[in-house]
Amino acid sequence: MSVTDKFEKLQAFYKQLMPTITPESWLITQSYLNVRVIKKRNFLIREGTVCNHVSFINSGLLRMYYLKNDKEKILGFCTDNCYISEYKSFLTRKPAQLFIQAIEDTEVIETNYDDLQKLYKEVPEANFLGRMISEQLFIEMSDQSISEINETIEQRYNKLIEEQPWLLQRVPQYMIASYLGITPEALSRVKNRISRKSKKLVPVC
Repeated sequence: MSVTDKFEKLQAFYKQLMPTITPESWLITQSYLNVRVIKKRNFLIREGTVCNHVSFINSGLLRMYYLKNDKEKILGFCTDNCYISEYKSFLTRKPAQLFIQAIEDTEVIETNYDDLQKLYKEVPEANFLGRMISEQLFIEMSDQSISEINETIEQRYNKLIEEQPWLLQRVPQYMIASYLGITPEALSRVKNRISRKSKKLVPVC
């Protein structure tokens, strides 16, 4: 597969956000992109290092987490066709507070901080796209925070199944438990309760 082919998903992503982006603007944008493969269990970013890239996931699966009392707390998962970054570190140029790790071999398309500033000056549409992407990241973080406050574990697990069903086949149960903020044993009990409720709702013929 050529480098140009590797950019097809990202080009489609940009066109969805901004259908009016011109071929000339895309060619300039493409010149600032870099393709990188992160092997399973390797890191996109580690806590304590400055995040220097925003990354579009071409294929694969990543998780975001931090350590508290030497225990992992998973904040979320990200797969194909989405952007990921330790965005606070990227913007402030200060050390990251999170780890972003590959759960599977993952291919990303990256833009580094300095190149992105140049791109904003060269391509007017890039400023709009950058704003749209940062707004999406903010909304996702905000929705997650509200969910953790207002919803029960069962509600959050059901939402996970509805919105990200692929997680159940691709992510170990202990990671899903960490994301929900419970132990793997507690997750088993939650799943059993949901299963019992589902059986009660099945109509009797």
